[in-house]
Amino acid sequence: MTPPRPGPLARARLLTSPSVAPAVVREMERITGRPAETDLTTAPDGPFVCVGSVLPEALRTPDLLWFHSVNAGTDALLAAGPWPGGALLTRTVGRMGERIAQYTLAWILAECQSVPEHTAQHSRYEWRRLPSELAAGRTAVVHGTGRIGGAVAHLLRSCSLRTVGVSRTPRAVPPGFDRVVLAGSDEETAALAEARWVVSTLPLTGATEAYFDTARFTAMRGATFVNVGRGATVDMAALEAALHGGAVRRAVLDVLPDEPADPGDPVWRLPRTVITSHSAGITADEDVVADFGACWEAVGEGRTPALAVDTGRGY
Repeated sequence: MTPPRPGPLARARLLTSPSVAPAVVREMERITGRPAETDLTTAPDGPFVCVGSVLPEALRTPDLLWFHSVNAGTDALLAAGPWPGGALLTRTVGRMGERIAQYTLAWILAECQSVPEHTAQHSRYEWRRLPSELAAGRTAVVHGTGRIGGAVAHLLRSCSLRTVGVSRTPRAVPPGFDRVVLAGSDEETAALAEARWVVSTLPLTGATEAYFDTARFTAMRGATFVNVGRGATVDMAALEAALHGGAVRRAVLDVLPDEPADPGDPVWRLPRTVITSHSAGITADEDVVADFGACWEAVGEGRTPALAVDTGRGY
């Protein structure tokens, strides 16, 4: 995607969603040198830049130069309707990769040290030694080799895990990965079979919906599945069958197809599963400010920001 031209950007009005924190709005006013407007019910006359989590239908006009999402995921934005032609879309990532990497490592180490079982024993006042497992030397297969997947792989590899990335397109091996295999290839199937942990950082697109299906879960031979990407990338019935059948040892699900899950949702009753309510990579206010500022600088220099979204691909 190409950045807005300097002329229209210089006179563009700044619109911010009422949900954006006041401190963040003040920083955006400082960065752009113009006041922010919070009325998103009517499109302004002339070019404008908008910041928020949702783009109202009224603002999907040719005058929209750029929308900056305060979230990392943009699937809901793009699913709401055709993206305005020529409008730049950027997203907030901030330190999300670092947070999600630490979340993933925490659950891996907790499993290795039988933390859930020790916690359960404590609640029963029970003293019994439990086995532990070394993570070093085991294989983690990370689906998604972008910013977040790369951060996860880098941290896991620093703890001496073997890291295999799964990518949709051929590419050089990114930092943090020992090797990369193609999605849908025999090499992916073989990697799933040797994995001790399978981590999904996939965005939700037409190509990734229900990506983790019966075939992929069946290929796992006792791996623990960790989903920190998007809930709808998983066929939940296939996951449930794999948990009952043993192909999947455990599941840690930070995301679900339908959120929030109400108390009656069957997902709460999945065996050997923990749900963490979409909290692995919470976006902080400083992340929004830093990423918007970096995008503003790039656009001002006529460059496409590193955080630009390919609206055709969905990420």
